[in-house]
Amino acid sequence: MSAQTADAAREPSYPWLIIAAGCLIAALTFGPRSAMGFFQIPMLNETGWTRSEFGLAMAIQNLMWGLGQPFFGALADKQGTWRVLALSGLIYAAGLLMMASPESIWFLHIGGGLLVGLGVASGSFGIILAAFARNVTAEQRSLVFGMGTAAGSAGMFLFAPFSQMLIDNLGWSDSLLVMSALMLIVPILAIPLRGNSSSGTQSQADIDQSIGEALREAFSHQSYLLLTAGFFVCGFQVAFITAHFPAYINDIGIDARYAVIAIALIGFFNIIGSLASGVIGQRYSKPIFLALIYIGRSIAVTAFLLLPQSGMSVTIFAIAMGLLWLSTVPPTNALVAIMFGTRYLGMLGGIVFLTHQIGSFLGVWMGGYLYDVYGTYDPVWWLGVALGIFAAIVHWPIRERPVERPGLAAAE
Repeated sequence: MSAQTADAAREPSYPWLIIAAGCLIAALTFGPRSAMGFFQIPMLNETGWTRSEFGLAMAIQNLMWGLGQPFFGALADKQGTWRVLALSGLIYAAGLLMMASPESIWFLHIGGGLLVGLGVASGSFGIILAAFARNVTAEQRSLVFGMGTAAGSAGMFLFAPFSQMLIDNLGWSDSLLVMSALMLIVPILAIPLRGNSSSGTQSQADIDQSIGEALREAFSHQSYLLLTAGFFVCGFQVAFITAHFPAYINDIGIDARYAVIAIALIGFFNIIGSLASGVIGQRYSKPIFLALIYIGRSIAVTAFLLLPQSGMSVTIFAIAMGLLWLSTVPPTNALVAIMFGTRYLGMLGGIVFLTHQIGSFLGVWMGGYLYDVYGTYDPVWWLGVALGIFAAIVHWPIRERPVERPGLAAAE
């Protein structure tokens, strides 16, 4: 047997069943919430509710997604990923079912806001990527994290036309019922992901810690705090563009069809960017790569604002932002796993994501508020550019290595 053949035989294989199941769940849970905007007009036309009431439900959804993720991450770490994902499918289905009723605005706020938000939180990237991390080597993590993130991006890309097709043929209410039924597939798909932080092929590498000890260690670790601060910027930038870009296109006098084209292009190139991010993060410095992503976003926005704006410039901007959209997720989660191991990855990664959702809330809210004050989105665009530079600066000194544990070393 040659040396190359021996090395290949020793190289650990990828747990493809776990990866495939997780990717399908990511697509299913990320898809419907990214298609909520398609339901706004037909729902409001039938019920007479206002855009602000619909917007409040979506704001509640984003907040519940962020607030719920650390809790569900900790629950998955302790009780097992399958249990939490099964719960996600049931909560998500209940939320969409309640949202389908036109009887009361409270059904929209509780169903589409509270329950769908918690359903996404309990079935989102953080839960699935933590399960991946427990079953692959440290060298494989970045790539499989890219696969999981790309699958969520594919859900965003595929559910947009699927949702519109359902609405055109069934109406908005029955379309939500179809999506509710689809969420009941999640508990079945999640069976290969059963196990908690004590199981998996990599569990033996983790130390025995309580949740309190893990939290104290994380919040006293400078690199973790810097990573958390940087991810806030990611949420601010992408949520602002998602919520306000179509209106901005209208304001600058460009044909509205380019807004649709732009969102579709962001979704498609998001898949490519997520996969590429997983490969790059596996080979090069993750903190520097993240810094370059944020610098790239600031450059893209600056060029879009300063150069002549046209349908072509919108298209180019959408492609650039799509490549950079969720490319932050694989290296960010991989860094948390490197710093602290996989035992509490769901919880600690969820806390990082909570700051992302706080940024998302502020990006959406400030976009509307500052537009009302100044009559233009320009202040928020330039704030996003400045925040991108800030994020690049705070990522640069992050150390890509495990946290030092002197007490453990002394005990050994």
